[in-house]
Amino acid sequence: MSTNTSMNISADTGSPETGRVRRLVPAAVSRFVSLPPLRRGKRPQVERLRRLTVWMLTVGLFIAWSGAFGWIAGERPGRSVWAVLGLLGLLVFTVLQVRMIRAAVAGAPARRELAASGVLALLLPLVPDGNLLSWGLVPPCWAAGAALLLSRAGTFAASLGAVAAGLFLTWPDTMVSPAGFSDGEAFAAAVGGYLGGGLSLPWANRFQLWFWEVVRAAEAGKAAQAQLAVTEERLRFARDLHDLVGHSLSAIAVKSEVAARLAGADPGRAAAEMDQVRGLAREALKEIRTAVRGYRTVDLEAELRSMIAVLEAGGIRCALEAPPDGLPEESATLLAWVAREGTTNVLRHSAATRCRISVAVHGGTAVLEMVNDGVTRAGTRGGTGLIGLSERLSPSGGTITAGADGKGGFSLRAEVPLDGGAR
Repeated sequence: MSTNTSMNISADTGSPETGRVRRLVPAAVSRFVSLPPLRRGKRPQVERLRRLTVWMLTVGLFIAWSGAFGWIAGERPGRSVWAVLGLLGLLVFTVLQVRMIRAAVAGAPARRELAASGVLALLLPLVPDGNLLSWGLVPPCWAAGAALLLSRAGTFAASLGAVAAGLFLTWPDTMVSPAGFSDGEAFAAAVGGYLGGGLSLPWANRFQLWFWEVVRAAEAGKAAQAQLAVTEERLRFARDLHDLVGHSLSAIAVKSEVAARLAGADPGRAAAEMDQVRGLAREALKEIRTAVRGYRTVDLEAELRSMIAVLEAGGIRCALEAPPDGLPEESATLLAWVAREGTTNVLRHSAATRCRISVAVHGGTAVLEMVNDGVTRAGTRGGTGLIGLSERLSPSGGTITAGADGKGGFSLRAEVPLDGGAR
């Protein structure tokens, strides 16, 4: 919550996500992914993980550029033109590789990028005076990106082919003093490292992509579960509504028809039928009101645990002191509304890293308190959400206070009388 000045709010008003790439997350499911609202200026955890995955998958490009710059640092006469051409080619190669990585993370094919970058991976090692650890690093880097779009068999073939191409295209004319190496032993050691890195990097990239897809599938699963719960609740509501008023409305229709037929022949009996219709209508209205009132009640403990999950998804460590048993439904529902609004304020308007939520009973009053360490200087007035809460609590004799607690934190406190829940 953004305000850092204490305030006491009261009101007297009434309650008023084809190709070789196989996505683990079905598109029909990913449409329902709905991340919890997070604090201003912060990205969702899944989005941060996606960006981190993209950066980690580009490690091969950093290796290729380090080899190219190392070659340029040892420049000899006549290399300038080739250096420019090589860097331009490597720049295009990098752009294609980044497009491949982003497509793989998004679960989309990138066949043209795969083919074009493969051609460049075979041309760049042909730069004159290049060696295994300069332009020869480009083919294995291509294989590392291609592995994200290929099958396991394709990855194995691409890894072997890239390493073989790099060795063939940059193999020195003599082993006595190989170009770029002090002696044959140094070259042999470089070949060993080249083979190890070139064959392992593609599989490391595949593992990183697999991990991201598992996280994405889990997130989509949670969203699908939530959507299923909403659908089940709608079906239950429709079933309950049918069970409640279906019979009554059918009886009202039949008796109204009877009364209409008897209106001329037997007015007294028609009036009696209409009296029964009136009674049935009142009973149906009473049942509907009872059902709606039940839907407006909220499980306070379940609501608090849901709010804790949302806060922790936003990177806020939480502590919860669960409410005692036996709270009246009306009081528990009011406190649940306070918890929702308080959670929204913490996520949107504060820089909190910790939050404590407690519910207790003192005498005849239920007290909910939310304390976080996210006091900021922005804003000194209470928002409309807190004012609306005050209007909800006021008819039941409840109060809500919010402000800095004097210890570098912000406190939201709501008090609801246990015997004042009935409206």
